[in-house]
Amino acid sequence: MRPREATEQWEAGALHPRAARAAASRGRATPEPDDDLRTAFQRDRDRIVHAKAFRRLMHKTQVFLAPEGDHYRTRLTHTLEVAQIARTVARALRLNEDLTEAIALAHDLGHPPFGHAGEAALDEAMAAWGGFRHDQQSLRVVERLEHRRRADGTLATGLNLTWEVRDGIGGHSKGLGDLEAAGATGGPSTLEGQVVRIADRVAYVHHDTDDAIRAGLIREEDTPAEVAAVLGPTRGRWLDVIVRDIVAQAADGEAIDLSATVRDALNRLKDFLVERVYLSATARVQAARGQRMLRLLFEHFASHPEAVPVDLRAAAADERPARAVCDYLAGMTDRYAIRTFEDVFVVGGLESR
Repeated sequence: MRPREATEQWEAGALHPRAARAAASRGRATPEPDDDLRTAFQRDRDRIVHAKAFRRLMHKTQVFLAPEGDHYRTRLTHTLEVAQIARTVARALRLNEDLTEAIALAHDLGHPPFGHAGEAALDEAMAAWGGFRHDQQSLRVVERLEHRRRADGTLATGLNLTWEVRDGIGGHSKGLGDLEAAGATGGPSTLEGQVVRIADRVAYVHHDTDDAIRAGLIREEDTPAEVAAVLGPTRGRWLDVIVRDIVAQAADGEAIDLSATVRDALNRLKDFLVERVYLSATARVQAARGQRMLRLLFEHFASHPEAVPVDLRAAAADERPARAVCDYLAGMTDRYAIRTFEDVFVVGGLESR
């Protein structure tokens, strides 16, 4: 028996009845032969980790624009924290950890530089062409912008991920809206995708609070009393309380959810961060800088489409030229966007005089 077949056999007997099983995947857009060693979901995870877009996450903002401190989170560390929380829940519920991990690692591949401010800037710039959402851009990254090498050495467009992973990527985003009870809104079809959707919110309210305290924007004792009463007085307790609540609520395997009490506390914590951190004077100044850079860069490359990398122009050849510009900007790291802005508007401006 091949290692993949042994793993699939273990999944068939050990996982929860409603867990996704690699052998029963809805498959890939382009069928491929099975791998001897890895299941379909394990192969997806490996393709994601080796993607260029995944490596760029290490230099993309989580909250603070191009932070200089060594201990602030980036989009990559956020992704790893989401994966850690999601895998803990998946294991406790006997769900498919490989699928959960693959979705978690890919969920922010399409996030632009400068965090939510960058997303808002691109959404505004692309308003006439359908707008911009980072979850849909993440799907675009794995389906059109990344490439994989076939066994014969040739390159193929897209990572050709399984349906379950793509479904989880496209259904994870909530923006800054409240978490609602399971079934209240659309979301991922699999329980594993639902786990990642909640783990994303849990991870960022936890680590954004930590980063905000480190930056001096808030103090731990500023946490609303009604939040501390439910989640605990310190950040060290929050994750344990929330994860245990998810596991308890999802024990029947019908849906991934939080108790009403914990969900309300998590939403209140998010609202606190919006007011005191995301919309703070410091954050607004940084957001305005990042948005201005992206708006001006969008205008520049829209007027000079030949300056967009040729592979991105080819990927969007059947679409409006603005889509290639958007792909280029969304793929930039914070520091590359800043450097490009300086090259175009500072160095280039001086040379043109």
